[in-house]
Amino acid sequence: MLHKWKEKGKRNTSPRNEPAADGANSRDSGPFAELHLHLEGSIQPATVCALTRRHGVVFTEAEVREKYAYKDFTGFLEAFKWVTSFLRDPQDYALILNDLGEHLLTQHVVYAEITLSVGVMTLRKQIPEANFEAMLAVAGAFGKRGLQLKFIFDAVRQFGARAALEVVNAAGRAQDKAKSIVAFGIGGDELSVDTKEFRPVYDKAAGIGLHRLMHAGEVGGPEKIREAVELLGIERIGHGIAAVHDCALMDLLAERRIPLEVCPAGNICTGALAKQLKQKNAGIVDHPLPKLLRHGIPVVLSTDDPAMFHTTLQGEYENARRMRLTESEIASLRQASFDHAFAFDPRLSATRKQ
Repeated sequence: MLHKWKEKGKRNTSPRNEPAADGANSRDSGPFAELHLHLEGSIQPATVCALTRRHGVVFTEAEVREKYAYKDFTGFLEAFKWVTSFLRDPQDYALILNDLGEHLLTQHVVYAEITLSVGVMTLRKQIPEANFEAMLAVAGAFGKRGLQLKFIFDAVRQFGARAALEVVNAAGRAQDKAKSIVAFGIGGDELSVDTKEFRPVYDKAAGIGLHRLMHAGEVGGPEKIREAVELLGIERIGHGIAAVHDCALMDLLAERRIPLEVCPAGNICTGALAKQLKQKNAGIVDHPLPKLLRHGIPVVLSTDDPAMFHTTLQGEYENARRMRLTESEIASLRQASFDHAFAFDPRLSATRKQ
């Protein structure tokens, strides 16, 4: 079931601070690719209510929306932790992936790399391979409709290197069943465990054929981005907006063609942008995306946790226009998402069946 992604009553009416919620006025019908998208952050309140009922707990949609109304990055992490507590068996994951897939079709997306919080699955003593197998059946059905779904197995930074290695091992076991896992990444609190602690983990991931991703420079400084690139060989940076504070780092990212996965609405909702700019409040027009892009750094535009950030991919492209990017620059953002995808096959999306 596809639930409505625009929630009434949740938007700030200030044109300076309000991220575009649904992209209803988007000027482009696609196709699009989405590279930084957390499955667990895509769960709409109505779907959360369905999940809780499955497990004997009743919440109203209004109560769920209250959980999604956090004020800072810590609050976001707590909301994420809460909503994932109701993902308990393979059928739960199949349900939310189906909902997300239907939504992506409305956004004219033909290719998506979906991040799975496998670190949370292992913490809760679930079997990631069983959850993933249920999701593969859903992904196969969408593939027949022209939507390619690939997956990123994601660890939680604050859980430490040993737990991250468990995620890599789970990816290795799951890869025996399908080649849909394209990368290993680490999200969570980037200010927790030292970057160097994860070097053996990423070496193991690369050894089984996975690309390397990491969240860095969202709330942390530019040094977190540099560490990810130089110590871990990261190929794409999740967020990376802190790079704007370090010209030498921007030069490095541009020269090495290391993309930043930029998620503007999320940067506002979590307070990450305000933190980076050292401002009490920050809005779309303050976002450093134009400066990063015009420095020659590859940028891919994404939604991150769209339900929790009250956004859509079309909405993010409208946000880019509100940053006064030219239509040529916006077209470059769209193309970059295909250029820097790990496994896009244009032949598989040539014919879309709705």
